[in-house]
Amino acid sequence: MTQIRILKRRLRKAIKNPKLVLKLVLIKILYFVSPFFNDSVYLKLLFPLKTGSKLDLDNPQTYNEKLQWLKIHFRKPEFTRMVDKFEVKEYARQIIGDEYIIKNYGVWDSFAEIEFDDLPRQFVLKTTHDSGSIIIVKDKAKFNKKEAKKKLEKCLKRKFFYLAREWPYKDVKPRILAEEFLYDGEKTPPADYKFYCFHGEPRVMLIATERGPGTTKFNYYDMNLNLMNLMLSGPQSKKKLDMPKELSKMIKLSRMLSAELPHVRVDFYEIKGKVFLGELTFFDSGGMASFYPPRWDHVWGSWIDLEGLMTNGQDG
Repeated sequence: MTQIRILKRRLRKAIKNPKLVLKLVLIKILYFVSPFFNDSVYLKLLFPLKTGSKLDLDNPQTYNEKLQWLKIHFRKPEFTRMVDKFEVKEYARQIIGDEYIIKNYGVWDSFAEIEFDDLPRQFVLKTTHDSGSIIIVKDKAKFNKKEAKKKLEKCLKRKFFYLAREWPYKDVKPRILAEEFLYDGEKTPPADYKFYCFHGEPRVMLIATERGPGTTKFNYYDMNLNLMNLMLSGPQSKKKLDMPKELSKMIKLSRMLSAELPHVRVDFYEIKGKVFLGELTFFDSGGMASFYPPRWDHVWGSWIDLEGLMTNGQDG
């Protein structure tokens, strides 16, 4: 029913705004022909459709523009491991230790290879190379394998790199990962704590609550825990949110994982007083986020210093 409500809402929005429909159609067409363009040409075509602004790669100023520059010019082999949802765990384990890593139950090349008899009653399935493929299994006995198979096999075929040219995903091997289901005793999924780090220093914390299709709320805080007048991913929660009990530990781990990087987002969960690493994200919203008020796009952009990278010739 939730998906039906979302589709109805999108249909109403489309009827009221035919220009939006045209833009979405053009984006879909561009996705389809993406492999025929090089990175810079493709991004210059996609960027104005997504943001409403022309992309300046010669003199990038905003957060969105600088992320496009980083896609093309700042590439290191380890980035592929850092965005692979399976490989990142070993990568992070070597930096922050094992206690913050979510337990794996297995990883497979195809759905047919999964040994469901060996999995516990509760677990999470996701693909290693994309976004939005998560399936939460709260009771294996009631698990709809047919629907899961359909979704995951579709995700395995998805060429995620070609959507927004996020270079780290280009060589991630598509696989299916089963990992521990994190449960804090509440009926709703646990909050996400996401730290936007610039040159090794967390500057913004996002708390994502009420998580679900079309229901997630996004509250942004500066590092003095002041609620920011900012909407980026979606609406804010009107509730007064509790800060994570292990905030200082999350900040410390964020610094460790973002050291020597111009920008990365580090995600955590806090379950029963214990911190777990979620994932690392180099290009939030593909680097094509809608900032409101728009000035934040320039403020965040000022926190990324590209001068040294340009001087050192970091092209991939």
